[in-house]
Amino acid sequence: MAVNKTHMTGGDVDRLLDAVTPERRRDEARALDALFRRVTGWQPRMWGPSMIGYGWYHYRYESEREGDFLATGFSPRKAALSIYILPGYDDYGDILARLGKHKLGKSCLYLTRLEHADMDVLAELIAAGLADLNRRWPVQAT
Repeated sequence: MAVNKTHMTGGDVDRLLDAVTPERRRDEARALDALFRRVTGWQPRMWGPSMIGYGWYHYRYESEREGDFLATGFSPRKAALSIYILPGYDDYGDILARLGKHKLGKSCLYLTRLEHADMDVLAELIAAGLADLNRRWPVQAT
């Protein structure tokens, strides 16, 4: 049975944030950290070497695959900020239409510049994603 490669680690969130380059991306990552803390009320934890997660959940699919994963979070990558709203963005077209410039993956939202996104709408999206996820699998605080 397949096992998740990404797990919660004891990594230092501040160390990762301090190492983000360039400085503009570091400032954006710090702003996202503050936003996620405010919206979730949870402390961040590292998931793998570069993902910052807020909350976690245990899932079990009909295929019997199961594991733990971050409930929401982000990764400050060089090309774009990757924002994770689980279980995905399928039902959030109305919110995304108000967000600003972005690209979508299955469970990942890409922002090339945080200033192009409406932070209030992003906060709404984070909260909506957590509520949806919690209806499927109980979300635990970190």
